[in-house]
Amino acid sequence: MPSAHPSSSSSAPASASAAASASAPAPALAVIDLSRADDPAERPDFLKQLHAAARDTGFLYLTGHGITEAETSRILELTRAFFALPEADRLAVSNLNSPHFRGYTRIGHELTGGASDWRDQLDVGAERPAPDLGPEDPAYLWLEGPNQWPAALPELKEAVLGWQERLASVAHRLLQELLASIGAPPDFFDAAFADRPHLHTKLIRYPGSAPSGADQGVGAHKDYGFLTLLLQDSVGGLQVVRDGGYVDIEPRPGAFVVNLGELLEIATEGYLRATDHRVVSPPGAVERFSVPFFYNPRLDAVVETVPGDYLRAAPGVAHDASNPLHAEYGRNELKGWVRAHPAVARRWHPDLTAV
Repeated sequence: MPSAHPSSSSSAPASASAAASASAPAPALAVIDLSRADDPAERPDFLKQLHAAARDTGFLYLTGHGITEAETSRILELTRAFFALPEADRLAVSNLNSPHFRGYTRIGHELTGGASDWRDQLDVGAERPAPDLGPEDPAYLWLEGPNQWPAALPELKEAVLGWQERLASVAHRLLQELLASIGAPPDFFDAAFADRPHLHTKLIRYPGSAPSGADQGVGAHKDYGFLTLLLQDSVGGLQVVRDGGYVDIEPRPGAFVVNLGELLEIATEGYLRATDHRVVSPPGAVERFSVPFFYNPRLDAVVETVPGDYLRAAPGVAHDASNPLHAEYGRNELKGWVRAHPAVARRWHPDLTAV
């Protein structure tokens, strides 16, 4: 890095600061400080920046969210502790035991785009009793139910469910501000999320390179819901499509990576963007840990078009015949689970394997 040679000692701090600023790479995503929404003087610029990020990229870094460093450190600590358990303890909560697709998935046993992802994970949802369904009830209601918790790590349950509630509050606020940023009613989706929002948290480990040499930590995909808030450790590996190629989304201390899902794209007729992203496996034996949280409405919610003048600039939704999207949220969610976890579907829902 070039060094500054100031002509006097009084100019050194300014010159050093300028040199440091010039050498620091610009973040790959817009950094959106949610706390600025509460300041009347800052709010107009906050909404402008949020609008641009959601429309142009569909990804952003979120700061000012109120989640403390102690909270993020604790959930990552427990994530590492879960994956450090003996395999027998993890397999005791295998998702093969759950008709609700909850629990532990072994390395390579989840599919994205039909290919195995080189990671293992624990899937957790809202803690609810198993549904009592009849033949006329929609099959997606099986996605509600109890979680599985490892007996060897009893503190995990309270911590993850508490984390989930904390992030649901942040995500709800952010969703309202997103709507406000495009000139839509901020409370438009409140009813769809009332009472029984479909909350989902993953604890994920990427265990380094696959023996085959393939680098698919998780394959390219778009999230099919509303909002995702990702906490990642310092290793990196997340990549997002930008200008026809993939760019690295480096971990940023104190920030969540937020991305929009396909249902927000549908609800705004393509004005807001759901963007392809993937995770490249870390090199060698390096492990990467992350905790994505998915904020989605009730399973029976039907997504309607968000009203607003922005619609005059909406391009419409690009339809993919291989990935049909449904306005009824639960149908999209169930389709994703059946495709990603076919072994669970075959065991508990053999009639759904062709969803």
